[in-house]
Amino acid sequence: MRIGFGGGCHWCTEAVFQSLRGLSQVRQGFVLSDPPDDTWSEAVEVEFDPDRITLKDLVTVHLATHASASDHKMRGKYRSAVYVQDSDGQTFVGELIAALSIEVDTPFVTRALIHRGFKPSDVRFHDYYKSGPEKPFCQTYIDPKLAKLRRKFSGLLKPDGAPGQ
Repeated sequence: MRIGFGGGCHWCTEAVFQSLRGLSQVRQGFVLSDPPDDTWSEAVEVEFDPDRITLKDLVTVHLATHASASDHKMRGKYRSAVYVQDSDGQTFVGELIAALSIEVDTPFVTRALIHRGFKPSDVRFHDYYKSGPEKPFCQTYIDPKLAKLRRKFSGLLKPDGAPGQ
């Protein structure tokens, strides 16, 4: 199955999803949806095996690893969303986000949107964390997200737990 996730920098989001089991592909880039969300926003597009990791697990990880409850001024560039293929998926994911919001008592700003297009980021940025975890950006922004992932979601990690494909 294919789905998109946007919320923070696609470098961060890429590293988080590359760490999870059951994903055959993680592509960083930009996604757009229907108006008023028809501008390109940083995101990742993933292919996953629902027999190895559930959509609920993916959405839960996504909500926990970016500022999913903050409607900050950068939301145009970093739209907090789960991008699905059709209206049935949009309804399902919207209900899932609402249920998780109640479960953790957090008012998420993350929305379920229809995936209308994807364009990859410049190839020099692909596998950003994997190609240089010692970079200051990686240490400042990505390492804390990966630490949280290991603490809260260790059962969903690939056997080695390291980002990469």
